[in-house]
Amino acid sequence: MSATALLSVEGVETAYGTSQVLFGMSLQVGRGEVVTLIGRNGMGKTTTVKSVMGMLQPRAGRVVMDGQELQGQPSYRVARAGLALVPEGRQVFPNLTVRENLVATAENRHRLPDPWTLDAVYQMFPRLKERERNLGSNLSGGEQQMLAIGRALMTNPKLLILDEATEGLAPLVRLDIWRCLERLKGTGLAMVVIDKNIGPLLALADRHYIVEKGRVVWQGSSAELRGQPDVLHRYVGV
Repeated sequence: MSATALLSVEGVETAYGTSQVLFGMSLQVGRGEVVTLIGRNGMGKTTTVKSVMGMLQPRAGRVVMDGQELQGQPSYRVARAGLALVPEGRQVFPNLTVRENLVATAENRHRLPDPWTLDAVYQMFPRLKERERNLGSNLSGGEQQMLAIGRALMTNPKLLILDEATEGLAPLVRLDIWRCLERLKGTGLAMVVIDKNIGPLLALADRHYIVEKGRVVWQGSSAELRGQPDVLHRYVGV
């Protein structure tokens, strides 16, 4: 396990009841690094995220964030350690306004020198400023996704995890989300990104982990992955 890694996941095994899904999942994310999890549906990507975030408790293995061991900890302690999740399906608070969604979990627990604020989120997503008095349930899918990202940023995390952040969005909205992630990368925020759109992932990320049946079966840079199209064809079908 690298001493310089921001997040280290080592040998994690996770099950739903008697059905084991992860079989020794291991990955690392460096400070300021963007890493992806790539694979077909049902291969363990979201289960890995849930294991990291404390939503599922691994049977074995370690999850270490910035030197702090997190396996076995509840989700709120994981969040306090500096991880934030933009979950699959957005899961904004439907009965809160845009503004209330954003301030509900706002915190600069790690005393970042240039923290995310309402104004900063509204600058990133002007549409949210326009809709700040609207309830979450009254937003479009794209607006809800912007809100989910903004809400996560308001916790001022050290590492942001995005699970299918562009799924189901119109092409122009999807492009806006990718531009947002490029800007976040430019700020030095470490990210783990799960998405089905391989082209934008190759352009955005520093390194990739391909997941097959609960294990990492390939890892490498964007240049290495572009140079091995057979790998994507074998494990993703593109």
